[in-house]
Amino acid sequence: MPPTDNAAGFRLQGRSRAPPLAPPVLLAPLAGITDLPFRRVVAGFGAGLVVSEMVASREMVQAKPSVRAKARTALGMGEAGTSVQLAGCEARWMADAARMAEDGGAQVIDINMGCPAKKVVGGQSGSALMRTPDHALRLVEAVVGAVGVPVTLKMRLGWDDDCLNAPELAARAAGAGVAMVTVHGRTRCQFYKGRADWAAIADVVAASPVPVIANGDITCTATARQALAQSGAAGVMVGRGAQGRPWVIAQIAADIFGTPAPEVPTGAALVALVGAHYEAMLDFYGTDLGVRVARKHLGWYLDAQGGCPPALRRALLTAPEPAYVLSLLPEALAPAAPGWEDAA
Repeated sequence: MPPTDNAAGFRLQGRSRAPPLAPPVLLAPLAGITDLPFRRVVAGFGAGLVVSEMVASREMVQAKPSVRAKARTALGMGEAGTSVQLAGCEARWMADAARMAEDGGAQVIDINMGCPAKKVVGGQSGSALMRTPDHALRLVEAVVGAVGVPVTLKMRLGWDDDCLNAPELAARAAGAGVAMVTVHGRTRCQFYKGRADWAAIADVVAASPVPVIANGDITCTATARQALAQSGAAGVMVGRGAQGRPWVIAQIAADIFGTPAPEVPTGAALVALVGAHYEAMLDFYGTDLGVRVARKHLGWYLDAQGGCPPALRRALLTAPEPAYVLSLLPEALAPAAPGWEDAA
């Protein structure tokens, strides 16, 4: 399905309840980042799908609160579907967690076969599953059989340059009922080094009877166009490019697929957006933890705007009191912040 300037997206195949992915520009799952507050902000600007951070299936079923919190979905978000990404290596836990996520409001279940982290791979989950495709397919079959919502798969090109088996695995997963495949254009052994190989994703597109989404190093309209042209994918998934710029997914969609352009916030509107996101994180995590977790997002917002003096940035990112953080936002997010330069 080649992209066009007025593409309306596509509907995930194989399930009657499949939500349309319009536009086909999606938010990637990012550990410790794509929590419920951030997904809500991104969805508010417009995205075809927003995906939760990776959720460990067994820990979710066994009622570990911090893990279940990752899977919390935003019912009635409106602008975008919500997908919960599950990781694991045992069919029983994957199926049970998928049912729980569906019961909690997930519109899509995504299976993680791409995480390169040593802890995840050491547990034979994530991208380690690409080394055992027969076992990986048993997990796919278990999840597909457990839920009535669409099941998708996210993976890499392969384990290493000698094991580039993404095309074969995508075709087999589609045969088992997977409705969409996302491919990060690196092998596991590359981690995040070098550049994503979007052209290599074309082999997966050719082998897959279901839509393929390109992922990796897609940060703006220009890189999205390049990824689509080189891969022939049906859409793109944006990860780190959305940090501090939750509107970028909607911008890419407007430029390439002709959807309404987002109103990029500046000035008071930006302060209001960041302040609301900050307060939503405090509500979600509790004040003590929320203050700490929110600092990385505040840093990304400052990075995206530029021009914040070091002393002001340091004050904002170390302040323990939420009220003080909120009071600093207008100055910190302004094009220039006079009065702090001398203190740097």
